[in-house]
Amino acid sequence: MARKNYTDEFRRRAVDLYESTPGATLKGIAADLGVSRGALKEWVDKLRSGTMTAGAAPVAPSRGRPESQTARIARLESENAALRVEQAKLAEERDILRQAAKYFGRGDELVNRFQFVEDHKDAWGVKRLCEVIEIARSSFYAWLAAAPGRAARQAEDAALAERIRVLQDPALGGDRASGAPRITADLNEGAAADGRVNHKRVARVMREHGLAGVRLRRRVRTTIPDQSGRRFPDLIGRDFSAGEPNRRYVGDITYLPVEGGTNLYFASCIDLGSRKLTGWAMADHMRTELVEGALEAARRERGSLTGSVFHSDHGSVYTSKAYAALCEQLGVTQSMGAIGSSADNALAESFNATLKRELLEGRSAFPDAATAYRAVFRWANRYNTRRRHSAIGNISPNAYEAAASATLAEAA
Repeated sequence: MARKNYTDEFRRRAVDLYESTPGATLKGIAADLGVSRGALKEWVDKLRSGTMTAGAAPVAPSRGRPESQTARIARLESENAALRVEQAKLAEERDILRQAAKYFGRGDELVNRFQFVEDHKDAWGVKRLCEVIEIARSSFYAWLAAAPGRAARQAEDAALAERIRVLQDPALGGDRASGAPRITADLNEGAAADGRVNHKRVARVMREHGLAGVRLRRRVRTTIPDQSGRRFPDLIGRDFSAGEPNRRYVGDITYLPVEGGTNLYFASCIDLGSRKLTGWAMADHMRTELVEGALEAARRERGSLTGSVFHSDHGSVYTSKAYAALCEQLGVTQSMGAIGSSADNALAESFNATLKRELLEGRSAFPDAATAYRAVFRWANRYNTRRRHSAIGNISPNAYEAAASATLAEAA
């Protein structure tokens, strides 16, 4: 059941994965995604050239009057001169961006761009620097004019941070676990109205100076209890055995932490018959559209889900009217385990644990959302094309489905 038609989004993600993976080869990435090396190379070439339409015919060279040798030499000299100018310009931009890179990783990126221009304006000039790092000169000069006020505020924040350290120092009777609400109350106790400190400022200063109170890691809930009262029978009964593909599916939502305290959410649609991750979706929210996206992706992969069963927990997104309507439209029968029983959806729970363990590799979070998307895109496709599953004879889901298809063809 190899996929023959690929969406433009899939092609773009495949090229992005190849170009953003250090040391990647066309053969390796193509094998991970289950496509041919030639197809991937074609996508890379077309997207690099801006030609998005598959099969576009090359433009034939003009066949006008033959160019004389003198004209050809003049043209080539002119082109070389233009290329040298462009090369010098690009070299200068490269040097500027190399110097700027060490600034961009610190806190407020826009402020750091301004600071970079201020620190290097004697070498390259304000106009050229603003052009390369894409900021308006007027904005830079406005930032420069506000420097005295910023310096005063920074001094005030530093003094406030020192007062907070005292309140958190156990040796001085403080409490290291005190967070912004308690610190704000301590600072404002007995203070006159004009000497009171806003809790938002306290929280900001504590964050900027690394003074956050000791706390446990927040547990992220991905199953929000259903309030609609809608119920569906359990048509799986904890029978997660392999078998014929496109008959029974399980799915769930899990979260992927991103540095800075945010999360991305991943919804799955897994074929019990072959263990294939037939559909998935990823977003920065847990609304019904997320699980709808995963089911729609499975329908596109299979062509049709008519007559199949989809099993999930009792989360509100799965019991919503919108999701029930989509299942009815696609000919899918919903199934749910008992409320509060993770064992009734154990295969999906195990899949989620594997996903996070293998993608994060011991890290607490992804560095940014773009890295998370790329990692999930590659892992999800590799899961189907290369990952071996003991439940299906230690072969990949795609290989299992190909064998099952061949068996059915022989029987017919």
